[in-house]
This record gives sequence, C-alpha cells and structure tokens, in this order.
Amino acid sequence: MDTVFIEGLRLEALIGVHDRERHAPQPLLLDLRMRFDVRIAAVSDTLADALDYESISRRLAEFAAQTDFMLIETLAEGCAALVLEEFGARGVWLKLSKPGALPNATAAGVEIQRGSFGE
Repeated sequence: MDTVFIEGLRLEALIGVHDRERHAPQPLLLDLRMRFDVRIAAVSDTLADALDYESISRRLAEFAAQTDFMLIETLAEGCAALVLEEFGARGVWLKLSKPGALPNATAAGVEIQRGSFGE
C-alpha cells in the first residue's frame, strides 16, 4: 500500500480546556499520512482516481473551524475519521500539534493511527 501525505497543514480551531483558550480559535498544525493504492491514478493520470490532497486539506480546515472540542485528542479522532470515511483512505496516521500550548515547548499534541496504520 502506498502513502499520500500532507505536512504542516495550518488549521484554526476553538480548542482547549482552560478559559483563556475558549475565547478565539487557535492555530494548529497537522501532519497527515494516508494509506492509498496510487497505481490506478498513476496509470490513468487523472485526479478522479487519486486521493485529492487539496480537497482533503480544505475539508479538514472546514471541519476544524466548525468544532469547539475541549481536547486535541477529540479533534484528531474526528480528522482521522473524516479522511477514512469521506475520502476512502485505507489508513491514516496523523500528528496534530498545538504550537504555544506550553511556555517552554515549541508545541504539544497527539499522534494517532487508524485503519491499516494501526488498531
């Protein structure tokens, strides 16, 4: 199985458990690896046979902007489910980072694997 990836996708979401985090959307970074057989797309050379990472990026940004989860884990699960269910990826690995979450770290976040990447 092949991997299609998106790195450093910038998302905005209302996320966090502290009062100071609940007033405005915060920037997040998403790294995404999707398991998908690219052979059909390689032969046909058409987007309809490929995993359209531009459409996936737009949909994930839209999804994140509409949420108001407390935990980044919940948003990560939702993003993974969206890619599997709406776009037909066979597996997903994603890293969702919250820059500035800790004063002494670049970012904090979660990595999850679903579908053929894990579970």
